Amino acid sequence: MFMVKAKNPLAAPPSHDRSRQDAHARTEQLNKMGPFHRKNVNGAGANERAAAAAAAVVARRRIIGIALGAGAARGWSHIGVLLELNAQGIYPDVVAGTSIGAVVGGAYAAGKLKEMETFALGLTKKRVISLMDVSFSGVSFLGGERLRRELEYEFSGLSFEDLDKKFATVATEIGSGHEIWLTKGNVADAIRASYAMPGIFEPVKINGRWLFDGALVNPIPVTLCRALGAEAVIAVNLVGDTTFRATIIDDRVSIEPAIETYDLGEPPAGRTLGARIFGGMGGNLRRLFGKREDGAPGIGIAMMDAFNIAQGRISRSRLAGDPPDVLVNARLGTIGLFDFHRADELIAIGREATRRVVHDIAKDVTMSSPEGAISPR
Repeated sequence: MFMVKAKNPLAAPPSHDRSRQDAHARTEQLNKMGPFHRKNVNGAGANERAAAAAAAVVARRRIIGIALGAGAARGWSHIGVLLELNAQGIYPDVVAGTSIGAVVGGAYAAGKLKEMETFALGLTKKRVISLMDVSFSGVSFLGGERLRRELEYEFSGLSFEDLDKKFATVATEIGSGHEIWLTKGNVADAIRASYAMPGIFEPVKINGRWLFDGALVNPIPVTLCRALGAEAVIAVNLVGDTTFRATIIDDRVSIEPAIETYDLGEPPAGRTLGARIFGGMGGNLRRLFGKREDGAPGIGIAMMDAFNIAQGRISRSRLAGDPPDVLVNARLGTIGLFDFHRADELIAIGREATRRVVHDIAKDVTMSSPEGAISPR
């Protein structure tokens, strides 16, 4: 540290005694101060610059991404996760979703989370069945046309560029098995491709590629979140809580009783050959989602269970290779994959799961302002 020396008082004229005393006092004050408090010629102190830089770091928060995983009806718990994060003052900047995670994530990125919550809460068993249009295309059991209309109504032809936040979905290319990241174009089409479960829903053709459910390659898209610029990632796992690892969870499809009691109506006289052979819509749904008299699952249930098992194994592998900063594990063992009518329970489960880890999110993911508020961008 350099020292500032006062002038020799013997060399100064007697008339400058007061000036010499003032100069000496200022010099002594400077010598007692640390080097970072010295001001430069421009008048900007190094301590002020350091303080400003420190304040900027404190005030800035990291870019937060959220990866919403696949899980069929259990995906309504994503709504609860997002609602609770917002209630805690945490607003993700980047959203990546797979399958049902793409549906909820797209609604959030478009500023339509409340509308999605209202739609989910309005579903009953009969309403769920009414959205299932049996397909005779030869490529799937369900055509998905009614769901497509619902998506197009909610997203009103929005493109990715129209969204309030960065958003992307994951799909799988038929044949090559490539993981496809959809980040441009029509949002509704991208979401449909991401949830098009093989054999259940028809695949979606985008840019000359036939695509289906992204859960086959990346059920919880942490990597996609990071690619979109997220500095910290919150991931939501719907496949199963770690508490239940190495155990078998009873996952009955509770929609089966509704098929028996729901008045599907008699097919018209001029019904198609497929309807005459298989007994119309009611017969097809019973074969798809019901069980035989001996308890053997229908083909739809068998496919869903097989898909869920594979998805669980893939999720563990992907998360081990690229772990998120915080993992939200929703305890969903008692919720069936087709229990879309239980949205109120699922939203509550999502909120509760988020509250369990909100301390980790505040500590490890965000950099809050001195007051602790984390404002939306």
